[in-house]
Amino acid sequence: MKMRIFPFLVLFSLCLAPLFAQETEDPDSFPPVPRQFRELALGMPLEGLQDSLTRDGLFRFRGERDVSFLPVRQETLVETTGSSFIRRAHFQLYDGEVFIMSFTMDTRLIDHYSLFTTFVNRYGQPLILNPSEAVWEDDYTRVSIERPLTVKYVDRTVFDRLREESRVQRDWETIRREDFLADF
Repeated sequence: MKMRIFPFLVLFSLCLAPLFAQETEDPDSFPPVPRQFRELALGMPLEGLQDSLTRDGLFRFRGERDVSFLPVRQETLVETTGSSFIRRAHFQLYDGEVFIMSFTMDTRLIDHYSLFTTFVNRYGQPLILNPSEAVWEDDYTRVSIERPLTVKYVDRTVFDRLREESRVQRDWETIRREDFLADF
């Protein structure tokens, strides 16, 4: 009886081995992380963004009504609705150029698995994968698929610079607070 089970276990193990084998992907075999979706690209000026949104039938861009200016920093926000697969789109501009693009998908028309597998097939395995997001990243761009279903493109150069400026500002405010408290 033991001799009959052994060949079965060997055969069974050989059949399962490919399922557990680690595939080694050559990162150079995939194109770089995308900085563009259709005609919309990180780094494009506000006028170009508005023109592209107006021409693209995937968006219901209403012109200046969808544009907001933030006086605190040199930032502009553009928010528009989509007409099919994209429910909403947000664009954040700094110094007049797009540095964040965010597309919230209509989950009735597109599912997370389809989008995720499309990205994996095109750009390879994500650098970060957890229940809330999958992230593809290089030195200049970060693209994430976030739950429930949002695709976000971030210009890392601008984002990292703004984050550093914010950290310096917080440090300066902490020093001023400590100096003020020392006066008591």
